[in-house]
Amino acid sequence: MKTGNIGVTTENIFPVIKKFLYSDHEIFLREIISNAVDATQKLKTLAGKGDFQGELGELKVSVAIDKDAKTITVSDRGIGMTADEIEKYINQIAFSGANDFLDKYKDDANAIIGHFGLGFYSSFMVSKQVDIITRSYQEGAQAVKWSCDGSPSFTIEETDKKDRGTDIVMHIDDDSQEFLEKNKIEELLRKYCHFLPVPVVFGKKTEWKDGKQVDTKEDLVINDVEPLWTKKPADLKEEDYKKFYRELFPMSDEPLFWIHLNVDYPFNLTGVLYFPKIKNNLDLQRNKIQLYCNQVFVTDHVEGIVPEFLTLLHGVIDSPDIPLNVSRSYLQSDANVKKISSYITKKVSDRLASIFKNDRPDFEKKWDDIKIFIHYGMLSEEDYYDKAKQYFLFKDTEGKYYTLEEYNTLIKDNQTNKDDQLVYLYAQDTESQYTYIQAAKDKGYNVLLMDGQLDIPLVSMLERKLEKTTFTRVDADVIDRLIEKKDQKHEELEPERGEKLSSIFSSQVPRTNKMDFHVEVKALGEGQLPVIITQSEYMRRMKEMAQLQPGMSFYGEMPDMYNLILNSDAPLIQEVLNDSEKQTEEALKPIENEIRGLNARQAVLRQEQDKKKPEEITQEEKDDLKKCGEDIEAEKKKKTDILAEYAKGNDKVHQLIDLALLQNGMLKGEALTNFIKRSVSLIK
Repeated sequence: MKTGNIGVTTENIFPVIKKFLYSDHEIFLREIISNAVDATQKLKTLAGKGDFQGELGELKVSVAIDKDAKTITVSDRGIGMTADEIEKYINQIAFSGANDFLDKYKDDANAIIGHFGLGFYSSFMVSKQVDIITRSYQEGAQAVKWSCDGSPSFTIEETDKKDRGTDIVMHIDDDSQEFLEKNKIEELLRKYCHFLPVPVVFGKKTEWKDGKQVDTKEDLVINDVEPLWTKKPADLKEEDYKKFYRELFPMSDEPLFWIHLNVDYPFNLTGVLYFPKIKNNLDLQRNKIQLYCNQVFVTDHVEGIVPEFLTLLHGVIDSPDIPLNVSRSYLQSDANVKKISSYITKKVSDRLASIFKNDRPDFEKKWDDIKIFIHYGMLSEEDYYDKAKQYFLFKDTEGKYYTLEEYNTLIKDNQTNKDDQLVYLYAQDTESQYTYIQAAKDKGYNVLLMDGQLDIPLVSMLERKLEKTTFTRVDADVIDRLIEKKDQKHEELEPERGEKLSSIFSSQVPRTNKMDFHVEVKALGEGQLPVIITQSEYMRRMKEMAQLQPGMSFYGEMPDMYNLILNSDAPLIQEVLNDSEKQTEEALKPIENEIRGLNARQAVLRQEQDKKKPEEITQEEKDDLKKCGEDIEAEKKKKTDILAEYAKGNDKVHQLIDLALLQNGMLKGEALTNFIKRSVSLIK
């Protein structure tokens, strides 16, 4: 027997492994099995070159649990090791400069393992002792046993082992007993070893017999040694891709389509990426791309390798150019990773462009499902916008699709306003905004449907990208002001009568801390509705953006601001106005006369003061002007109160306001009940 110390430049290698790698301690199984697979494949390579003449036999990696002995054993029939090779590969660890590095990367277990080649030593994260029982493939080789109890000291001695290969026996520590549970190990094997290129056996398959699950004689092989992405696309059928998708994501809907990646220069990359049907939640769909290194699972956090917007895709990427123990710092600096990211973006874009060009009807059918990828890409990747322009589509409220160029051609003659701005009208809900959409169509305008999660930020981006273009939601204003023309003329109501009408309706609109109404009188034509509610495009868009961007929360806290527009041409509005003038004439006449007198006096006082320098105006003159203004406001309040009292008892006023609120889904609770009761009484 030989004893010795592991050749490291620091005495605390094992405490370091325990302390810094503990958060990722489950990867020990991946590391040990990966080593076993490497040893097996090396033997196959030697046999292929003629350097090994013996029988290969059945090549597999076996994993076994012994709960009584508290051990996990990983066995292979690969090349094995001699005593000298153990000395070289196990006892000597390149660990120089360790402390500085560990301090820098103490939260990144993968970086530590990758930097120091500590794959085997990750077993000590869960083990109080590890034994290596190994015999080299070389003819006449002596089997040896190496043991270490988690300190730098080890023992190595000759032992009996009939077959070539290596057994790694891990004596599981008291604080890691969960790894002696069959279900836990099977879960980790399926996670990390599902597609390893050498069969990984974990016990026997079971069957139901005599009321319980019993072992059969057949090995339980955990993995698929030839996963779909390793095969040639020409050898695969559509059902093969769908079957593999179901295997990866059993609970998911069928994918829309997929992209088979296969490149060997200037880097190696294979894989299959699927476009899933999005369930209307960006965050829940992430982390569905699995990264592999030579069929060994690395991570499903692929930010940095896959562009941000494509993390919504599902599938597999396999690249030996990305190390098994990949770290975030590596991803940020490695040139290959940047090339891979650009390549994936190009492949995805080329695939979308190809489908659009070769089968546009099919592309249009899938548009509602794939647009979130394209919108997200255009918003997050500056370069992607130029790629996506060729297959980006608008969808209108009729369900027709247009490219950017096609839509520009469609609307440029009719939807250009007096300032030479091209106005894109859009709706977000065809049912609740039906009246506004119809009013636009009656004018010969086309209305886009923009009901996606990212449409509001997309609209802002397109306004920056497209020249002399503005987007306006169809209910942002009355139709004539959405796209103002040079020759538009209206016979507006006299200011005094308009003010009276505005005051009547203003007194009865809802007053809450969530909604704020500004009443406006406008001549819209007899054919238009008597009362229309609109919402400022700018303020509404700011509030919607506030929901996506926390930094804009100021807008989100503001009340929703609406315009309640009274159509002075509508017969019902004229009836209210005429009736109000008739009913309030006697009460308002002296007040209006008083206001006119006070206005005249105010004008005279201002005129006199305008002739003087500020320092020449006496306090008495200032007080007179102030008092005059206060008297005017007091008389106006009397007038407003009289009109409000009239409006309070006028069912038509309430009914017209409630109808406008109802049309916009804003009539609820007690107000809705009152509206129904009033409607019934008006029908009687």
